[in-house]
Amino acid sequence: MRSLVFDFKLLSFIILSLIFLAANSILCRMALITSNIDAYTFTFIRVFSGALTLLFLYFIKYKKFEVKLKTNWLSSLMLFLYAICFSYSYLNMQAGIGTLILFAIVQLSMIIIALFYKEKLTLNKLLGIFIAFSGLAYLLYPKEDFSLSFEHTLLMVFSGIAWGIYTVLGKKSKDAFFNTSDNFIKASFFAILFFIFFIDFIKVDSFTFLLAFISGALTSAIGYLLWYEVLPKMQIITASILQLLVPILAIVLSIIFLDEKLSLTLVIATFVILFGILITLKKRK
Repeated sequence: MRSLVFDFKLLSFIILSLIFLAANSILCRMALITSNIDAYTFTFIRVFSGALTLLFLYFIKYKKFEVKLKTNWLSSLMLFLYAICFSYSYLNMQAGIGTLILFAIVQLSMIIIALFYKEKLTLNKLLGIFIAFSGLAYLLYPKEDFSLSFEHTLLMVFSGIAWGIYTVLGKKSKDAFFNTSDNFIKASFFAILFFIFFIDFIKVDSFTFLLAFISGALTSAIGYLLWYEVLPKMQIITASILQLLVPILAIVLSIIFLDEKLSLTLVIATFVILFGILITLKKRK
């Protein structure tokens, strides 16, 4: 009975975390298509509200605030680069397509980074990477009835690479709660620097502010905490495969909430990319 309760709790955390990861794309796209908020403001509210939420939860648990000035700067920069490129890419990209590109690049980046450390380039990894990149190339290749903005696609690629590096850096973390909170706080600092040097104007209304706040405080801060909670309880291969469900969830949610169309190109590309990544994750018995 105890095991059953534990498994139900673990399953609930997994489902919630995957839904939250997918919902970030929906909330961002939903806010930006109103034209009542700019991409920078959405990013700042998301990162800052995430930092406040994590600080509050950290204080509730440990009865103290803690920030270390000598650590986590690279991971914080990667978190900010992921978030800012993520927002700007959705100025001209559907949520479902954006999530597919994002997680394809994240998985491929992590696989390639792993090769530079200790993993050998096996035949199934080489074949899987080739298939996944072929699916991505098919998705990005201009067609008469389907085309993507090169600029915004490139931003999503940068976002995926940044998140992949952030994830790899996070594997060395001995205190996921503290490091996640610390990363969000320092990412807010980078967001302020970005405003000083690059932003001329900002705009937001109450509805888009709420969407950005939910994206930061709930689907980002709580979503990442839930994900870090379940990661130690499963194999890395299992976690990687589960993340492949996020683009599928995002595509379904985008059809429901954003009235986006499910094109044949997107279906084929999704199948090919996910199939390629699954091959790279397959281990020999």
